[in-house]
Amino acid sequence: MNIILPSLATDQQRVVIVGGGFGGLALLKALRNSPFQVVLIDKNNYHTFQPLLYQVATGGLEADSIAYPLRKIVRKYTNLYFRMAEVETVDPETKTVFTSIGELHYDYLVIATGSQPNYFNFENIKDKLFVMKSVPQALDLRSYLLQNFEAALSALSIKHQEEKLNIVIVGGGPTGVELAGALAEMKRYILSKDYPELDFSRMHLHLFEAADRLLAGMSEAASKYAFRFLKEMGVIVHLKCGVKYYDGVTVSYGDRETIVSDNVIWTAGVKGKTIMGLEKAVISGDRYQVDSTLQLREYPAVYAIGDVAAMVTEDLPKGHPMLASVASQQAAFLAKVLLDPQKNRPAVFRYKDMGTLATIGRNKAVADLGTFRFHGAFAWFLWMSVHLMLLAGFRNRLVTLLDWAWNYVSYDRALRLIIRPFKK
Repeated sequence: MNIILPSLATDQQRVVIVGGGFGGLALLKALRNSPFQVVLIDKNNYHTFQPLLYQVATGGLEADSIAYPLRKIVRKYTNLYFRMAEVETVDPETKTVFTSIGELHYDYLVIATGSQPNYFNFENIKDKLFVMKSVPQALDLRSYLLQNFEAALSALSIKHQEEKLNIVIVGGGPTGVELAGALAEMKRYILSKDYPELDFSRMHLHLFEAADRLLAGMSEAASKYAFRFLKEMGVIVHLKCGVKYYDGVTVSYGDRETIVSDNVIWTAGVKGKTIMGLEKAVISGDRYQVDSTLQLREYPAVYAIGDVAAMVTEDLPKGHPMLASVASQQAAFLAKVLLDPQKNRPAVFRYKDMGTLATIGRNKAVADLGTFRFHGAFAWFLWMSVHLMLLAGFRNRLVTLLDWAWNYVSYDRALRLIIRPFKK
């Protein structure tokens, strides 16, 4: 049975984009007013600005500040369409996408599904861990942390109180570092005022990184400054040290060392979010191997961009880094590929590295911009400016700027609300 095809009947060639992340959204915009009918499919009706999810989780921003309605984009153009659905499988032989609301034929299919957490050897206990890949997950984490602070007030023992207060972050990449910094500031400036009955010297923030330095994708100088900033803020950083086991209460690491914590946050790794039916192109890391034009090997007319795509070359044995800037540049390149069948365009996608930024806290950030590497207040200001510009929608930029200004002046995070209590 074909449910969504009749409402999308057209004589135009159809481009189906699966995923409304950075890559999918950029491609959608690039194909507006094109000769194609462009259909975007996503399980949510909004785009999420994932780099700021940690601020939603720590009460710095409200969820609607980093989410933007997809229909607000497609309504302006007669050739753009959106359907809220989950893609179940793809049949490349008949060029059909099967979704939770029906099936749809495509002339060109673009997979832009992004990434999902990679739990490695902790897959069997993933339900005990928190991740931040979506707005609901960030809100669940915010609620759970605040619930545990409330529960600590009635703890019957010091151990039980420490279990509720201690926070463990596994993974020292940008997300882990930024989250650790935000929680450290929350502890220093807010929690002792909200909960004067609690002794927050018993609350410890632990950050675990299996490598020998934080922010492995950035320069060594950036790693050193991030480590120094976090230590100054009271975060206990464990380098060359991975978590061995977690049973929901006790974190085991090192040489039989343990921490009690009910708050373990997983930021240790991601893998591609693939779709059934295209298995021949999947390589390590659950990413699709693509050629120089971002087309999947083995599957004509099927392309992949963003985190789920890996253009493997001699210089890039694992493909491009899983960054929003890569996805956006790939989307711009792919639009040229689809719009120019005569191939009067660059034959190979080449990523232009615009640099990397990471914030640790108030006036504390690190920046790698080519040969220019710096840290401190200017890097922090630059980080804020770039993220404001990348947010979708003027309203989101304005609200985020006002929230950041208020947080900076008041040393407060006003959104400490348990609206939807969460249970593991």
